[in-house]
Amino acid sequence: MSRHSLPRQADDFPAWYGAVVSRAGLAESSLVRGAMVIKPYGYAIWEAIQRALDERIKATGHENLYFPLLVPSTVLEREGELVEGFAPEVAVVTHAGGKKLEEPLIVRPTSEAVIWATYARWIQSYRDLPLLYNQWANVVRWELRPRLFLRTTEFLWQEGHTAHETEDEAIAEALRILHDVYADTAEQVLAIPVLRGRKSESERFPGAVETFAIEALMRDGKALQAGTSHYFGQNFARTYDVRFTDRNGKEEYAYATSWGASTRLVGGLIMAHGDDAGLRLPPAVAPYQVVIVPIAGSEGDPARVREASDVLATTLRAAGLRVRLDDREQRPGFKFNEWELKGVPIRLELGERELDGGHATLVRRDTGAKETTRTDGVAGRARELLAEIQRGLLEDARAFRDEHTLEQPESYDVMREFLQAAGGLAVGPWCGASTCEERVKQETRATIRCLPLQRAGSEGTCIVCGSPAVERATWSQAY
Repeated sequence: MSRHSLPRQADDFPAWYGAVVSRAGLAESSLVRGAMVIKPYGYAIWEAIQRALDERIKATGHENLYFPLLVPSTVLEREGELVEGFAPEVAVVTHAGGKKLEEPLIVRPTSEAVIWATYARWIQSYRDLPLLYNQWANVVRWELRPRLFLRTTEFLWQEGHTAHETEDEAIAEALRILHDVYADTAEQVLAIPVLRGRKSESERFPGAVETFAIEALMRDGKALQAGTSHYFGQNFARTYDVRFTDRNGKEEYAYATSWGASTRLVGGLIMAHGDDAGLRLPPAVAPYQVVIVPIAGSEGDPARVREASDVLATTLRAAGLRVRLDDREQRPGFKFNEWELKGVPIRLELGERELDGGHATLVRRDTGAKETTRTDGVAGRARELLAEIQRGLLEDARAFRDEHTLEQPESYDVMREFLQAAGGLAVGPWCGASTCEERVKQETRATIRCLPLQRAGSEGTCIVCGSPAVERATWSQAY
């Protein structure tokens, strides 16, 4: 056990994860099985992620709107593949207002159906295109194996739904979201390096022509799908009769994309950076970037320390930093441990000794390094350290991923053993056959996490069956 009585990651990663979520005050199970209560500290992290995504979504020309939670069952049933893909997870409302409904209502598992049924009224001409819309919402998917943040019956997310005049425009849209919104947020804000790729046919979203995704590696050697962007072709337009008059006066069906990222990113943040002492939060999403812990000695002047701490907190806030002054009547050691568990990037200690010397003590959460700096230079030094911590966490996560990536395995036996042990990412040539994909899944519980965005082909033979390879695949066990 660590000093916080957390299980060690190496001994029991799932137990470590659950303990961190609970003891850091991120979330807890609700009264409904599989759903969660997101507590203030966990919700503050989600709000920071939400802001980062929303800024990027709007910067790419999209507007936010909102569609209802309930969907008529006949609307969803029109899209056969979508219904089939979500059938085991759909929650149905059959009674309301004290009586049985004439038509059951579906609690949305996703909103393609209701949105495209509406787009049919909004689109008549190419001049109405593109429609670039996003909504922040909750969805319900009846989860049989829940885990807080990673898989819950109800979760929060954003879902973009766009309509386009041409196939090329729609594909470009899906890829722009993948790169400029999801990958950029993951790497520059969450400090999580990601692979960008497309899904194999068996792993695509129901009804999609192509599913693009960002994949991240967690510290237990398993992958996490951190965001997806789908190209639907004209499938939804045909199903919901979304037609427009093109530039030549010809009637045409619109081309569709949808894309989403959810509160599972909070889980990814925990598992990508956390250590045996708890969270290590990137400054970009930390609810508090600096926590000030006043240390009043038994023979000192508590009022002097408190006043100096107030002044320092005001100075740091004026510099644009998120600051928590922890003046609770608790021992300093207790506070140190709690904020270490919660992953605050910098702890600032201020006591009589520091005041007499005209300096403060800064402690980094990511490395544990401690230094002193003049109080009149604390704000500048804190900003420098926060930038270093943000970069350092990304570099650390990238180094971990590189160390746990098996490139071009010597044989299928070597890859199978690696994947069975959840050793990380295995990258090798694949013939494209679903039989080989299924064999790996059955024997190792690993799936193809992504294929290259461009179908460039692959030399050599399939790592599984020895047939000529058509491309390189990345396999891993995953959440």
